[in-house]
Amino acid sequence: MANSRTLDMIGQLHCDIFQQNRLMLNLVDMKIKMIRSKPNFCLLSTNNSEYNVVLEHASLFVRKVKVSPGVSLGHAKALEKTSAKYPIDRVVCKTYSIPKGSLSFMQDNVFLGSMTKRLIITFVKNAAINCQYSLNPFNFKHHKLNFLGIYLDGQPVPSKPMELNYESENYIRAYHSLFSGFNRDKGIYNSREEFSKGYAIYSFDLTPDLCDGSHFNLLHQGNLRVEAKFARALEETVSVLVFAEFQNIIEITKSRHVLCDFAN
Repeated sequence: MANSRTLDMIGQLHCDIFQQNRLMLNLVDMKIKMIRSKPNFCLLSTNNSEYNVVLEHASLFVRKVKVSPGVSLGHAKALEKTSAKYPIDRVVCKTYSIPKGSLSFMQDNVFLGSMTKRLIITFVKNAAINCQYSLNPFNFKHHKLNFLGIYLDGQPVPSKPMELNYESENYIRAYHSLFSGFNRDKGIYNSREEFSKGYAIYSFDLTPDLCDGSHFNLLHQGNLRVEAKFARALEETVSVLVFAEFQNIIEITKSRHVLCDFAN
């Protein structure tokens, strides 16, 4: 095409195993499979012409650490007694649809069994995530949400549900969840004014001590329910995006067998 151009980009792989800081043992077989999204998901245009993304070249950079023979021998002796353990934050994403004209949404059994340590919820137009060039799939509007509650076994967590009013600019609890949900008091790049203009993301810290630290919390079993209400009927079908983080452990034995405790 006449208007085509080449663009170079670089970034890390957002995979669960790469989000932990322990080095991988040698002789462990690792396979990486990447599935591309459709071009009309990552491209924006005022018309719906057929654009395409062509990968001309791709490189994977892997950092290797050469350890001393004494350290390798120590690892071998330790593996005779126990396995190598890698604590990870495993990510699970789910999507639900709310039909046009709805005033509320309720979903039982969002997660059943082991509970997540963090839950992030947002809303986006269904047509945007179904690959329409003119819509941005990362434009998270509030859709005049006025109630959002997370319930574990029927009890609201981590506190009472959010009650919002975007028309009167009463949504400070929702904006504050970006801080409390990530256990931080600074460092986000969205202002309160921007939050209601396409950055409406709701975060919930579901750890028992509300610390979200590097330590492991006691495993909790339960049934998670999400409820949402809107001040006005939805003008179009909206998708609910649910992003959850679970605390898990990957174990590697001396024979390099990989074991995991994934339940969801």
